[in-house]
Amino acid sequence: MGIRTGQQYLDALNAMTPEIYANGEKITGGVADHPLFRDSARSFARLFDAQHDPAHHDDVTFASPTTGEAVNASFLIPRTEADLARRRAAFTAWTGYSHGFLGRSGDYMNSALTALASADSFFAKADPVYGERIGAYYELARENDWLATHTLIPPQVNRSASASRQAGGRVTAHVADQTGDGVVIRGARLLATCGPIADELLVFPSTVLRGTPEDAPYSFAFAIPNDAPGLKYYCRAPLYHGGSAFDEPLASRFEEMDAVVVFDDVLVPHDRVFMLGHPELCNAWFTETGAGALMTHQVVTRTLAKTEFYLGLASEIADTIGISQFQHITEDLAELINYTEIERALLRAAEADGQLSEDGVFLPRWDTLNAARNWYPRKVSQRLPEIIRTFSASGLMALPSEADFARAVADHNADLDTYLQATNGTAERRARLFKLAADASVSGFAGRESLYEYFFFGDPVRMAGAQVNGYDREPARARVRALLSEEL
Repeated sequence: MGIRTGQQYLDALNAMTPEIYANGEKITGGVADHPLFRDSARSFARLFDAQHDPAHHDDVTFASPTTGEAVNASFLIPRTEADLARRRAAFTAWTGYSHGFLGRSGDYMNSALTALASADSFFAKADPVYGERIGAYYELARENDWLATHTLIPPQVNRSASASRQAGGRVTAHVADQTGDGVVIRGARLLATCGPIADELLVFPSTVLRGTPEDAPYSFAFAIPNDAPGLKYYCRAPLYHGGSAFDEPLASRFEEMDAVVVFDDVLVPHDRVFMLGHPELCNAWFTETGAGALMTHQVVTRTLAKTEFYLGLASEIADTIGISQFQHITEDLAELINYTEIERALLRAAEADGQLSEDGVFLPRWDTLNAARNWYPRKVSQRLPEIIRTFSASGLMALPSEADFARAVADHNADLDTYLQATNGTAERRARLFKLAADASVSGFAGRESLYEYFFFGDPVRMAGAQVNGYDREPARARVRALLSEEL
């Protein structure tokens, strides 16, 4: 089939029969038209439509190696640095619509599948059949243009104990049985972002397995349709409250629902099981396959777009209310410029210093991407909304609604136009801009974004430890020892 249109995606979503619990309601169909998911589904539909737009088609697609039809460029297996740049161009085109606020656009998990489908040497350590299965699944996902999400971590019941020791091992998703038809999964996982509006759910290994025999039932990787029997989604409270694009400019477009996933004896067919047992290989799932590198390449492209958005927003606010001349404002704008250029440089350096893997995949340099993914959550993502709050100040709390402006026009009342005007614009334009600033810095949507980015790759403290342990510091240390041993 190749690339889908937005309407084809929405029709497929409506044809599914998932089991979703949200806002006190049980939802089993018509998800694309349900008020809780309609607007976010249509945002994803626009990404599918962009594949057919002549302005973006060549950037976001390539010819399928099996059919010759156009498929999404995030499925392109990179063999050269130019291929990485080609993939980045596709990510950039898609994230240009969402400004980085859609953290689970399809190109994220597509990147994981692309690396995994090419990691034959890794799967050979367990059984080559796993590599064959995920290769076949990758082709299905590519040719059907599926939107996939994933779920990774165990519930927060008792983080001091392994999964097998929490409530008798019944809480975390695990293999409860094996039959001639497949494996039966029981338990729960966090945190399926955009799960209710996806085609497929990828359940990849948890990265906190301790490598002991008792971890075997929790060591697996598989994929299932979003409406597989026994699969349940329990959604958080919505952060979009039904306002217009004027009043909730980001939440109305980019609210990605997050959900707890419950597996109530879900049967996973054997051909969709990509790893079973082998805790040590599950722990190496993202590093040794190259999946982590290709996924992070997409993420850094996305967060660059987000940083650029905040730079633009801060600049617009400064110009609109006449604060650009103040030194602390200039200093903050310079900070945003530096973030943008550092992130852009890290992205390009990772591509330029990439290398071919054992399986012939040209992967971006991991140490560079790892620096980006450790730096952005702690140093940048939390600072972006803080700068917007500083620029906007109490203006974020003095914002009439779209309905108030309409009423003022109907009543021939000039109060809002007079008292809320801007240095170089009307009161309504200023209100629109500051509504955007509020949704990017102080709203429930903004709070979720800050939390989401901070923990995107996991606990930043653990990530820092892993970065230090995995980085080759010996050349730098050798230089110090050489200097100490020199005699004048």
